[in-house]
Amino acid sequence: MTNLELAKKILEKLSGSNNVVSFANCMTRLRVKVKDVEKVDISGLKKLEGVLGVVEDETIQVVIGPGKVKKVADEFGKLVGIEGTQVEEGNIKEDLAKETKAKYKKKQNKKIHQVLKVVGNIFVPLIPGFVSAGLILGIANVITNMATAGIIDKGVIDASWFTILKTIGSLMFGSLGVFTGINAAKEFGGTQILGGIAGLLIYSPVLSQVKTLNILGMNLSISTGLGGVLGVILAAYIFAAIENYLRKFIPDSLDLLVTPLLTILIGSFITLAIIMPLSGIVMNSITWFLVDFCLYKLGALGGYILSATFLPIVTVGLHQGLTPVHLQLIEQNGFTTLLPVLAMAGAGQVGSAIAIYVKTKDKNLKKRIASALPVGLLGIGEPLIYGVSLPLGRPFIAACIGAGFGGAWSAIYHLGAIAVGPSGLALIPLIAQSKYFAYFMALIISYVAGFIITYVWGFKEEMVERLYD
Repeated sequence: MTNLELAKKILEKLSGSNNVVSFANCMTRLRVKVKDVEKVDISGLKKLEGVLGVVEDETIQVVIGPGKVKKVADEFGKLVGIEGTQVEEGNIKEDLAKETKAKYKKKQNKKIHQVLKVVGNIFVPLIPGFVSAGLILGIANVITNMATAGIIDKGVIDASWFTILKTIGSLMFGSLGVFTGINAAKEFGGTQILGGIAGLLIYSPVLSQVKTLNILGMNLSISTGLGGVLGVILAAYIFAAIENYLRKFIPDSLDLLVTPLLTILIGSFITLAIIMPLSGIVMNSITWFLVDFCLYKLGALGGYILSATFLPIVTVGLHQGLTPVHLQLIEQNGFTTLLPVLAMAGAGQVGSAIAIYVKTKDKNLKKRIASALPVGLLGIGEPLIYGVSLPLGRPFIAACIGAGFGGAWSAIYHLGAIAVGPSGLALIPLIAQSKYFAYFMALIISYVAGFIITYVWGFKEEMVERLYD
């Protein structure tokens, strides 16, 4: 089916162009706002070839998949005579949380969800930088390993071009505090450059030279990066709050000079005296529990538990809260041992989907899985989660159980990633300490375990009807 044909079929199931108010597309789905939801043939939409799933929310969201959705959206726009919009990358995670709420009655009005939404809005725009910088560092690491092993000339690692290559790769991580502060200030309604200054303050090398601050008679231990990006986010919030408060009282003629000055002075004092020490305690406690306790003390059992429980966390958007933890680990160790373990959750999903593909007799479901599998292998799991396993129910549980085995393997081998961003096969170039094969084996284990558990227990043909209810 061509993109135009699919667009026509979708429009037909939406009850024609007269029922369409507006539409937009994000990375994986076409989102259509309709006049009358009762006129929409949801069951018919789900059965269309090329449609991976349908979610009913404030808009009708038709899951089509990366790449193809933009082409279908273009054809759809020509048919309805309305210009569509493209949802920014930073909103994708928020949309997925909303979808889960709509279909599985998860309430998003709780404070924790609002906080995690903010965290996502701060870090999602930074992901392209993390991924590209991480890949550059990965290339540099491969060259270093080859030179050390004598495969290539050892003089390469002393060459000026190689030094520049490593410098380019480290730029993103060296400026992490600034970028985080800028995005956080934007999110909190403050001046972005002041948020960047808050980040610079926390990561200032001078703090490690000072070591101890005497504030109001209290001796506070201080160091560069204490509290990590969590501290930067909190500092940016304080800076924005101070700035907005001051603007209520300072005359317009003095605002440009006085407001930023007082914001920086007062905000810096609060950051050094309160935010950095407290956020340091919080981040150290979280990393101790997830890494030192779960991965190192519990070992394989801890890796299994983390991998097996990660997909349910993803479906409600709580995984956004782990981004600061990954970044903290990268700052401390040069890599995060948490990401490869959690990446197995998506691998279990892939194995489960393959089992369903082999076992089902439903041709439309087979096509849906075949369309979603390639991106699933590269770590984009939404089409498989929302289009296949989660609506079916038991396959989702089977995928989680299978993922745990790969997580256990990852924990045993202490696998790490030098950057955050992709998962699945796309994470291989970012694996630290040249443990590429060990990570690949972890993926295979999760694929196989997810397949076997789903094939034997997780899927029955009568479950297919749930996709069309």
